[in-house]
Amino acid sequence: MKIREAVSSDRPAIRDVARRSLEASYSLGPKAITSAIEEWYDEERIEEVLDDESNRLILVGERDGQVVGLSESVLSGDSIGTILWLHVDPAYRGEGIGSALFDETHGELHDRGAETLQGRVLADNVEGNSFYEDHGFERAGTGEVDIAGRTYVENLYTDADELGREPITDDGRTVYVDHNNHESGSMAPFHVVHVTEEGSDRYGYYCSNCETLANAMDSMGRIECDNCGNVRKPMRWDAAYL
Repeated sequence: MKIREAVSSDRPAIRDVARRSLEASYSLGPKAITSAIEEWYDEERIEEVLDDESNRLILVGERDGQVVGLSESVLSGDSIGTILWLHVDPAYRGEGIGSALFDETHGELHDRGAETLQGRVLADNVEGNSFYEDHGFERAGTGEVDIAGRTYVENLYTDADELGREPITDDGRTVYVDHNNHESGSMAPFHVVHVTEEGSDRYGYYCSNCETLANAMDSMGRIECDNCGNVRKPMRWDAAYL
């Protein structure tokens, strides 16, 4: 199998592999899956990711000229590489394609400056959680994600011994960035910011793309960083880690 960086002509294949992966991995209805594909694998969005060569990365696994798997990851300003998606076509699962993509992604993020690698997976995705555990990752935290109007628990895995909460100052006040709890953004993750080091009372979000606070959230749960334009949307879809 050949692993390479995705190019613009791969966009239809990326959508197809992602759709088949979601259909095989989750008990989601056709409407929900279609919404996920349109939200996260719109061809214009894929093109934006491909254009951002410094922070975002899509790798594809190719066999006999056919795309059979893919990974999407992001490198944030705090030197953390996060695997957002790891999909393998159901017809090719069990052949080590997911592990090969994972290893290649890990190496590429490290070469680009990542000091820590993270991955996020739904708590009820047995295969996904086992995948990270089998690769030596530790569960570092949890969060919640809305999928088609339903709330799911999401586990955060990391290869770091400990991430914890980092104090920062905002208008003379000390608040704490939780590196164990973050939400996906269009450019890089948003970390939850707490009022105290113990994690009581949410203060806002920290944009890891430009390392600034982003506190404004609209009624739909959407956050946008005023400094760099990084956006957190209220819905994120998990991947099939196989």
